[in-house]
Amino acid sequence: MAGMVRTPLTPLERERGRHLGALLRQARGERSMTDVAAAAGISAETLRKIETGRAPTPAFFTIATLAVTLGLRLDDVAAHCAAVELAADASPVGAAAA
Repeated sequence: MAGMVRTPLTPLERERGRHLGALLRQARGERSMTDVAAAAGISAETLRKIETGRAPTPAFFTIATLAVTLGLRLDDVAAHCAAVELAADASPVGAAAA
């Protein structure tokens, strides 16, 4: 049985992850990473990786729980991340790639 190989992330996926991390960091504000992570049921290291973009595609339920913990609406989080894709599509480089 062959091992699973994860498909490399696209530049767009990495950029979307950076934007997601920035949104979560902003929403966390002055609260400690440890407190927010504990309230969301994840490790502080997982939250750190998401916030820094090192884990750009976290599981849906992780993001849903973080959104609730941080007082964010999930549709606002989705719109924030989708805006990255729309901006890429509107750019000359993004339009050429389409």
